[in-house]
Amino acid sequence: MNSSATPQAPVGSGFGAGTTAEQVIGNLDLSGKVAIVTGGYSGIGLETARVLAGAGATVIVPARTPDKARAAAAGIPRLELEALDLMDPASIDSFARRFLDSGRPLHMLINSAGIMAAPLARDTRGYESQFATNHLGHFQLTARLLPALKQAGNARVISVTSRAHRLGGVDLDDPNFTHREYDKWTAYAQSKTANVLFAVALDEKAKDQGIRAFAVHPGLIPSSGIGRFLEPEEIGVKPVPAAQEEQKQAQEVKLEQPAGSAGADRMKTVEQGAATSVWCAVSGQLAGMGGVYCEDVDLSEAVPAEIVQGSGVWPWAVDREIAERLWTLSEQLTGVEFAI
Repeated sequence: MNSSATPQAPVGSGFGAGTTAEQVIGNLDLSGKVAIVTGGYSGIGLETARVLAGAGATVIVPARTPDKARAAAAGIPRLELEALDLMDPASIDSFARRFLDSGRPLHMLINSAGIMAAPLARDTRGYESQFATNHLGHFQLTARLLPALKQAGNARVISVTSRAHRLGGVDLDDPNFTHREYDKWTAYAQSKTANVLFAVALDEKAKDQGIRAFAVHPGLIPSSGIGRFLEPEEIGVKPVPAAQEEQKQAQEVKLEQPAGSAGADRMKTVEQGAATSVWCAVSGQLAGMGGVYCEDVDLSEAVPAEIVQGSGVWPWAVDREIAERLWTLSEQLTGVEFAI
């Protein structure tokens, strides 16, 4: 990291793995603040949206399935529903244009929507669905919303990632599995690594304009709903595909641990899972910081790839050179450039 980068090390937030989003907010008044929460109608996204709105923020929740969103968001004050499909570039542009036309600043953009371990599927451009939804869709959305983020003067962009980034980095030569065999966990890991790299690059590029970026691992949350593609026997150990010989030491990574385990290995409730996203979006403890990976309501440590248990972010997810290369590739794939 360069000398101006935020150190990838805990700040002593005073919170922990068991902290809830409500506890993070406390008595904070977010009146006058505007947030967009993708995926804000289920799981940790819904809890994030609920807590921010409860503290006085206006929260816009873009949804691919409006009927489901209306039912989930019923009764939440100051919450507005909009249409958005992250797999559809035209839908992304349309949503962003509607928001920009409202003239409102955007203080918090929380990119929480995502899919996990999905069967091979492609969008209309031929892009693999997990990479397209989890990374490219949010990359394009953030770019389109940049004027509103600048207008806020002090904005934060939160990318919800996963400890599954340890299962593999981004294949910059074949991100869409055009020439390699598809593996759903490799694809998921790639998309989650991309989420961290996006935060690293965005923060470096936009911090001088008052925009800071964070990547958040929410924890292991069986009730979040993101595991809808999984068979019951798949909820547990996720081994790195054997073909990835350079990652042998990670083949026994356990991404699920028994309830009661400590820290990053502990199962969490949705209320606890939303805590780190909310903290990164609102905490004064993070003033002047950004471009870092956070978990358990604090900055996490950077750890060597041979450290397979416990908390921490692996090197390929916070490598600034890789982040810059992914940024360039993402602009090429989406046809979208950031006006930074």
